[in-house]
Amino acid sequence: MRFTKMHALGNNYIYVSTAETQLPSLDLAELARRVSDVRRGIGSDGLIVIQPSDVADVGMRIWNADGSEAESCGNGLRCVAKYAYEHGLVDTGVFSIETKAGVVEARVHMDRHGRVPLVTIDMGQAGFGSSVVPYTGVHRGDDVAVDIDGVPVWGTLVSVGNPHFVSLVDRVDDEEVLRIGPRIESHPDFPERINAEFVAVKSPSEIDFRVYERGSGVTYACGTGACASVAALAHKGLVGSKVTVHLLGGDLDIELRDDGHILMTGEAVTVCEGDYFV
Repeated sequence: MRFTKMHALGNNYIYVSTAETQLPSLDLAELARRVSDVRRGIGSDGLIVIQPSDVADVGMRIWNADGSEAESCGNGLRCVAKYAYEHGLVDTGVFSIETKAGVVEARVHMDRHGRVPLVTIDMGQAGFGSSVVPYTGVHRGDDVAVDIDGVPVWGTLVSVGNPHFVSLVDRVDDEEVLRIGPRIESHPDFPERINAEFVAVKSPSEIDFRVYERGSGVTYACGTGACASVAALAHKGLVGSKVTVHLLGGDLDIELRDDGHILMTGEAVTVCEGDYFV
């Protein structure tokens, strides 16, 4: 199986295009687990399959490192856009990509060599609260509390095609993310599990960000999480319409348009290409 490994701010996936190679008969959830294994596989945060779409210019499906399928992935979308343009799957700099969560618009930014170092994705509008995020706890509404060892941890429920719990903190603490991140991600109040974000506001145009991703754990970046976090903070009046998000792997630029659409701009990098023997 021919593959390409790509990353966006260190959030790395194995990309397989059905236009360029044949998928193995192996169950794709199991394939994701195998290729993600850093000791016996290639090593990644998951598997992304690039495929034709009946409703968009390109289609994609995403499996996390544990084999669970995700609805969307902001960093993955940027890499798919780069791959699609550089491999001739599209012939224009603005095109659509279908995810399990719906169709988004991608815009590639080319350098003088015709390569794509940056991509902007229109992530659509955010939804808030327990009406759009699967949640069975006693608190209802936009902000909910989950019990961690008898202590309530508050966060805002946000959907940007996938579910997020955005917790506002005084400062991001990597040890705290490792301590309570997995407890939130798999908390029984979230029957489909959830992405847990920890964000600190530095100014109306700048925030610090850490994430414990559903199905992957601590990752260097989460594009949908960055979008959800900015949307949640703007919803509370804590940030403006243009925000730089400082993630473990680097920065993302998030813009909130007047119509509520969220524009995410950041890097997309090809690491290597090769053959994986199933």
